[in-house]
Amino acid sequence: MSGAGSPEIVTDATGLKVTIIAGQWHEVITNGLLAGAHRALNAANAEVTEVRVPGSFELPVASKAALDAGADAVVALGVIIRGGTPHFEYVSDAATSGLTQVSILTGKPVGFGVLTLDDEQQGLDRAGLEGSKEDKGEEAANAAIATAVLLRQLRGE
Repeated sequence: MSGAGSPEIVTDATGLKVTIIAGQWHEVITNGLLAGAHRALNAANAEVTEVRVPGSFELPVASKAALDAGADAVVALGVIIRGGTPHFEYVSDAATSGLTQVSILTGKPVGFGVLTLDDEQQGLDRAGLEGSKEDKGEEAANAAIATAVLLRQLRGE
């Protein structure tokens, strides 16, 4: 699994407003990612809002809107499974590049929880479900709040 060597991130996010934005495709996997993100954010005492978008392609624009509306961080969750057409590459690139651009333009963190998979089993293995090997929703949430706290420190807030 690619999660080998991942850091243990424990952050107090009291006072942080975090919006989870999740696509609606592949409901079982996405619900696992959402549950992991909520667990992490609740454990860190963040103020959490959840928004659903049609798919991963819409994550960047919704993330930008949430950050512009006052969220301190976003956790972007999506599931993109490779098919027989180039659609996978286009959506994966658009989501990844778009979320990176949103973070840079706003100066606020976007926790990247977009799974780009060859098959459904890879997603089930990473969704934080019973029997999963990893919890990418939790990891994305922890990365977002740890970065938000760091940015506040760097800015002297």
